[in-house]
Amino acid sequence: MAWALGIRLDSVEESPVMRGVREVRLHMDGGAIECRYHEAAPGEAAVLWMFGAGGGLGGPAGGLYIRLAERLAEDDEVASLRLDYRRPGDLNACVQDVLGGLLYLEGRERTRVVLVGHSFGAAVAIAVGSANNRVAGVAALSTQIYGTEGVEGLSPRPLLLIHGAADEVLPEYCSHDVYDRALEPKRLIVYPAARHGLDHCREELERDLYGWLREVLERPALV
Repeated sequence: MAWALGIRLDSVEESPVMRGVREVRLHMDGGAIECRYHEAAPGEAAVLWMFGAGGGLGGPAGGLYIRLAERLAEDDEVASLRLDYRRPGDLNACVQDVLGGLLYLEGRERTRVVLVGHSFGAAVAIAVGSANNRVAGVAALSTQIYGTEGVEGLSPRPLLLIHGAADEVLPEYCSHDVYDRALEPKRLIVYPAARHGLDHCREELERDLYGWLREVLERPALV
């Protein structure tokens, strides 16, 4: 079963694995998506990571995505795909990119996937997860509001919202607004001194996000 009707990968380029990571290029109509795939022991669980409107692969808080992808692969047998966009900032195009990433993971038999996005990428994650019932859950970090209009469709899959109270780009209100519209199960964490990039709460962020990811991926799959 495909993740979304009409979405297909024309071809996939993969490099040899180096230090547990494989460079991946997903070719779709309109260009190639640059990714990094973190290998893990066989299983169905994976995390797909996406950054903000500027694109990139490292994530906020000084490379959060890299650190947690390595930890999940080594300690929890959870694979990861870090995905860069073909057209950063274009919501519809980025949604298509993430759907392509999900197809790639499905081809690797990783069918229980949590989406994690930061800022603009958080809205992309919510938009994709709300419309695809095979997504296991969504973590939205420092989210914007635009693109989250269908968040209620994510339920009964879990939603985690994380925001910094000192966010200078997207105010804390954005996550409260999404939280109020979302259905259960949902969780909102606000770090008092953290700004948009979440650098001031790195340890707490890694602890809370890692714990939530493990909790979601260890649950029985919803039918």
